[in-house]
Amino acid sequence: MPTPSYTLIWLLAGSVLCLIELFLPSAFVEFMMGVSALIVALLSLLGLGNLWLQVTAWLLLSTVLILLSRRFLQPRRVESKLKDTVIAETLTAIPAGETGRVLYEGNSWRAECDDELLSIEPHQRVYVVRRQGTTLIVMPDYLLR
Repeated sequence: MPTPSYTLIWLLAGSVLCLIELFLPSAFVEFMMGVSALIVALLSLLGLGNLWLQVTAWLLLSTVLILLSRRFLQPRRVESKLKDTVIAETLTAIPAGETGRVLYEGNSWRAECDDELLSIEPHQRVYVVRRQGTTLIVMPDYLLR
């Protein structure tokens, strides 16, 4: 019975893991494991024949690459500072103390008035005062002129 070609198995495993990352993104975990498998395939081709050494090398490489990718590919915190454009238009009414929708930079945003006692009618110009998460805090432009 012929012995299995470990190089071919590592190449196949590495390719499958890298492809899985395309369809099920996991913050590069599968991709790094796939790259590790491809490196082990190269080591196997160069003479690292013991399966346990290959598995150990794959585990160590995967761990190191995943940790490095976490360190260098950390998601950058998006500043909540708004761009220079601070003018928006209400799409719906914003009742006092409640939320409505505004058109800001071409997108519809959830919005509420900075003054909880003030309501804003639809299709009015408003200034974006700040942002809280995905909600824009706005004031009517006639109050801030």
